[in-house]
Amino acid sequence: MKVLVIGSGPIVIGQAAEFDYAGTQACKSLKEEGHEVVLINSNPATIMTDPGVADALYIEPLNVDFCERVIARERPDALLPTLGGQTGLNLATQLADDGILEKYNVKVLGTPLSAIKKAEDRESFRSLMHEIKEPVPESWIIQTESELEAILDVVPYPCIIRPAYTLGGTGGGVANTRQELWETGRKGLRLSMRSQIMVERSLLGWKEIEYEVMRDANGTVITVCNMENLDPMGVHTGDSIVVAPSQTLSDLEYHMMRTASLKIIEALGIEGGCNVQMALNPDSFDYYIIEVNPRVSRSSALASKATGYPIARVAAKIAVGRTLDEIQNQVTGTTVAAFEPALDYCVVKIPRWPFDKFASGDRSLSTQMKATGEVMAIDRSFEAALMKAIRGLEVKSKDLRHAKISVMDDETLRGAIGKPTDERLWALAEGLRRGWGEDEVNRISRVDRWFLRKIEKLIEIENRLAAAREARGRGVNVPELIREAFLIGFPSPTILSLLCEPECEAEDEAEYRLTVREEVARQKVMPVFKMVDTCAGEFESRTPYYYGTFEQEDDAVSS
Repeated sequence: MKVLVIGSGPIVIGQAAEFDYAGTQACKSLKEEGHEVVLINSNPATIMTDPGVADALYIEPLNVDFCERVIARERPDALLPTLGGQTGLNLATQLADDGILEKYNVKVLGTPLSAIKKAEDRESFRSLMHEIKEPVPESWIIQTESELEAILDVVPYPCIIRPAYTLGGTGGGVANTRQELWETGRKGLRLSMRSQIMVERSLLGWKEIEYEVMRDANGTVITVCNMENLDPMGVHTGDSIVVAPSQTLSDLEYHMMRTASLKIIEALGIEGGCNVQMALNPDSFDYYIIEVNPRVSRSSALASKATGYPIARVAAKIAVGRTLDEIQNQVTGTTVAAFEPALDYCVVKIPRWPFDKFASGDRSLSTQMKATGEVMAIDRSFEAALMKAIRGLEVKSKDLRHAKISVMDDETLRGAIGKPTDERLWALAEGLRRGWGEDEVNRISRVDRWFLRKIEKLIEIENRLAAAREARGRGVNVPELIREAFLIGFPSPTILSLLCEPECEAEDEAEYRLTVREEVARQKVMPVFKMVDTCAGEFESRTPYYYGTFEQEDDAVSS
């Protein structure tokens, strides 16, 4: 069978290397099954456009005219639209609507276009959720400016604007006034492929939870990974710090939302990967379904790397008729893709914003994505993974201290904690450092107390290291304290800077600094390497990958 794969095109905010990663996996997966792959992508600076990834490659604009030319020339039997991000999905929908797929007898593999339209069209999705009795926030579907004008005095403020068929929340936002709703709504209508937006009751402050789900044509369905946003609702998930697996959910909450995710993917008839986003009231068991991405998404790439489960590869095989129990898990070599991955570690993703290059840019974060990259860190605890992720950002701050935020007065700091920006993590830490307590910081930020307690634990180690510096190590078990700091994720430079005063040239300080440096070098815990193997060590693994951490037992065996 000859399969046409649509790439994701140029790197833009909300759609970057994640889709090159997914598309490359998919092309290789299709070739493993003996199919001929025709790839069309407008971006030559990708791995998927390298020689050998596809059998035929077209570097062409991703629009209906050029796609029709490729289809007319290559005469593919089928089209796989769900691996090129929102670009590929929108283009496949347009090809179907224009009758081109029917004209050339091209069938759509994997998730049917009817299911894609149900998930992407805001009104269809809302109707389906009502049918299956899954809760969705009160909302208004708008398709014209006159309809928008009619609801300006009806909707409760603040409200959320969500355009249909857009990427990274493009054209969306939070409206606090009639004027903001009018301006943002008009922009959303203009940018939506179908000129459709949904105006939704605000759930600001609720927890945002995601489930990455996989289903085959037989109806076998698994959850690959669930993820929790550290930032509450109101911030695009691409701009939010994300933790996997979820850390603050009770067993009842976890299974309640997992059941809802499985119910939704079944109702939609998805065949392949799917991302379900939900909001959970932190003070009750109330939840709402926010949206579904019926394709491999940015979150799919994160879940894939976090678990070791190759979502795009499996989705491609499902698209050509394989079932989950027939697809081998390449990591273990002994289990199949129907086994849900198990994680015995914590993953933290922190977005990377370009505000260091665009100093005059608006740093506030909302439902429209602004991040241009991200880092992912894996470790045995949330604290260690968070510290590792901060170091990976390549920003001036290498830990939870921030020069600009540390000199803010209390009123300014409260504003920095309450308003989502790229620097809010450091503002949260500074509030806790000033002794405001987790209840006060939670009240201002709505960040869950569990995360605040973990950040507070890191601040406590900071304070103990600083106290040891003040006491010149007297009355303090410095070696044990240094070791504790290493184990929780503090790097050597941070430990040294907290224990010493590098600018001080006094003889006793210089001597103390030398002693500390020697002690840090002596106490430095050597890293061991642990496996990411999809099964938490339950089965032997043939091709796992590894992350470094500070523990006793090393999973990496010398060959």
